[in-house]
Amino acid sequence: MQIAWRYQNLPKVQPGTVSSKFGHYYDLTKTMDPGIISNTNKQLFYVPEKCSTSDGDADCTMNPAYQKLLSAVKLYIEEGQFGTATSSENRTVLRIGIHSLGSPLWGEDPGASHHGHPHPSLPRFLYCLRAILRSAFAVCTISMPTHLFQDGAFTRKIEQFCDTVVHLESFVGSDKEKNPVYKDYHGLFNVVQLPRLNSLTCHMPDSLDLAFKLRRKKFTIEKLHLPPELSETVSRSQEDPIFSAKGTDIGCGHSTGSNKLDF
Repeated sequence: MQIAWRYQNLPKVQPGTVSSKFGHYYDLTKTMDPGIISNTNKQLFYVPEKCSTSDGDADCTMNPAYQKLLSAVKLYIEEGQFGTATSSENRTVLRIGIHSLGSPLWGEDPGASHHGHPHPSLPRFLYCLRAILRSAFAVCTISMPTHLFQDGAFTRKIEQFCDTVVHLESFVGSDKEKNPVYKDYHGLFNVVQLPRLNSLTCHMPDSLDLAFKLRRKKFTIEKLHLPPELSETVSRSQEDPIFSAKGTDIGCGHSTGSNKLDF
């Protein structure tokens, strides 16, 4: 038996391929060893300890907590020699994590306005932070409760100050929770913006339709695969002309259709 010509030059046995898997597996049920945390050079910025209600001016265009955080980040970059202009034997990357930025925990009022517009404190903080990190070996991850912002345009403005923006959309309490299409997932992982550092365009992944699952031990992000359509109803708007012709004229010798098989 001969096979198709397009397959005749292929080897009969496919060579074994080495699958490369990107990412790390973290067990969410395990806690980190306290010895690792104690030996790590870390700095904490707790807003109630660093700032008080009497700090700052009411007419200031930036939150006093943001001002002190910028000063702390800049000082730590200089002392740790994380700047691009400095040379260090053991070069490492500074990792910064800021939680719930723009929330009332930082002394912000998401619904407040400044001369009829949202207060410019948060955008100015992100602009200054971006300028500081641009000349340092550092990366910053920020979580922000954008559902508290009443102005959608203000959220889009904040996204322009970030390199990468992702949005987690949970199915809990929404109509998608009962939708059988999303029964295997717990929410959508929406990629809003990708980085374009020193480039005109950004790298586009194979698919932007991503969803996440929250298991007991891990948090996984997968491509969103919709289940096949198994509906038994006819999806075409019209029926087969052969059957419609036979339904109207049953007698032999009379043809109403253009098909040669009709008689």
